[in-house]
Amino acid sequence: MVDTQTPEVPGYPFQRDLRCPLAPSPTAREVRERAPLSRVRLWNGSTPWLITRHADQRALLTDERVSDDDRYPGFPYVNEHRADIAGKTPRMITNTDAPEHTRLRRTVNAPFVVKRIEAMRPAIQKIVDGLIDEMLAGPNPADLLTAFALAVPSLVIADLLGVPYDDHEFFQVNSSKALDGALSAAEAGAASRALGEYLGKLLRVKMDEPDGAVLSEMGERVKNGEMTFEEASNMGVAMLIAGHETTATMISLGTLALLQHPEQLAELRESEDPKFIANAAEELLRYLTIVQTGVRRVAKADIEYNGTLIREGEGMVFELHAANWDPEAFPEPDRLDLHRSARTHQAFGYGPHQCLGQSLARLELQVVYGTLYRRIPTLRLAAPIEQLAFDHTGTTYGVRCLPVAW
Repeated sequence: MVDTQTPEVPGYPFQRDLRCPLAPSPTAREVRERAPLSRVRLWNGSTPWLITRHADQRALLTDERVSDDDRYPGFPYVNEHRADIAGKTPRMITNTDAPEHTRLRRTVNAPFVVKRIEAMRPAIQKIVDGLIDEMLAGPNPADLLTAFALAVPSLVIADLLGVPYDDHEFFQVNSSKALDGALSAAEAGAASRALGEYLGKLLRVKMDEPDGAVLSEMGERVKNGEMTFEEASNMGVAMLIAGHETTATMISLGTLALLQHPEQLAELRESEDPKFIANAAEELLRYLTIVQTGVRRVAKADIEYNGTLIREGEGMVFELHAANWDPEAFPEPDRLDLHRSARTHQAFGYGPHQCLGQSLARLELQVVYGTLYRRIPTLRLAAPIEQLAFDHTGTTYGVRCLPVAW
């Protein structure tokens, strides 16, 4: 039975090689090839297990002994801020296990079922077309991130939740700060509190004056005793953060990846096949895997897995990009292939805690990828890729600015 650390424990998260900014960190690939499970060192000196292979992640993320409870001793926190607030935040779908997780997820699942999300396609198409019209009428070159990528999911999630879009700059700035590992716990905490206070006030308004949006639906559940006010407010914050930053990053980084693969971009631009466009979105999600801090869990009991003993109370980090570039699951993983069957990727995690909003994210990406390059066929980078600045400190990896011209 193995229960030892490797001689040299690498620090985590891993940074990507700026010479190959769209590929996983070379360290992640080396670790995956060396051993199924190994150790990494986090910001606080703790050394949780790192799981890098696709099949191992699927097995362990569905193991009932693997917990998402961030109050459990040994949980591998992303940063000092997350460690500081553990135990102070209410129980949500992001930090609970069954049966509590099952109850909470049921209270917020309805707005994100596939059929209801698909009904939003015409509205999202209208948003995307309108923003492209505005970009074409504006400065050329432009920053695709601020002129388009951030605006699309911000408008969509604001409409879904019932949040005034006029406040988008406030929640974009504060959500970025709340997720930035380079900031102090005090700075990140202040941003989180600001978002909590904002959503709490808005939730009270929706409870008095319901408008049919998701916040109003959660307000009704609070009135009916199905969830507490604090649970609803914090769930609103989580949706607001997750609903715009990750999709905005995929729009901008996906565009950069396609511009680096012009033959793939040409196929996507010329296709009118919804199935091909949807498949292309899945392959880009696999290829880029923007979550760079991993999925975090803790063992609530001893787990013997393939000859390795994971002891109760030991943290576990699931490195998603390494799994999505695992050649056992995706042959020639370093090749972007929009025809690849990539739906089994783990960009949204896996198991009972996989991303609640994945159907919405998929729809937004399908509409964007199926429209942007067709509407602007001459879209190109306005600066060499070597000059682009990438975000290595947030929860998601992306470009800080994407200058484009047409």
